[in-house]
Amino acid sequence: VQLQASGGGLVQAGGSLRLSCAASGRTERPSVMGWFRQVPGKERDFVAAVFWSGPRTFLTDSAKGRFTISRDNAKSTVYLQMNSLKPEDTAVYYCAARWGSRMITSMISTQTSYHYWGQGTLVTVSS
Repeated sequence: VQLQASGGGLVQAGGSLRLSCAASGRTERPSVMGWFRQVPGKERDFVAAVFWSGPRTFLTDSAKGRFTISRDNAKSTVYLQMNSLKPEDTAVYYCAARWGSRMITSMISTQTSYHYWGQGTLVTVSS
């Protein structure tokens, strides 16, 4: 299984970026895909996730109203549209995926709930 993340870059505060993460290596669709982010020296934090069937989406509080997560079923790809970016959004963004049994919603933000991780893409928001 491979998760290929892309779309990071440098943007000014107030700008937008769209991250993509394409899953490959399995014929069946993932049950959940999500995004986490990490600042050097800090813990990796949950940002957003989507249950593949439904689809049902989840966002961390700081992302609500600014970020949108979506998925393309045909491409096994998840997107994170980030608007109104702030300097505090600067981080390496990682996509993650789970196959098989659907996780309970209370575990959506737990890293160990996900089976596979992408390589990370850097988002830098300048003030």
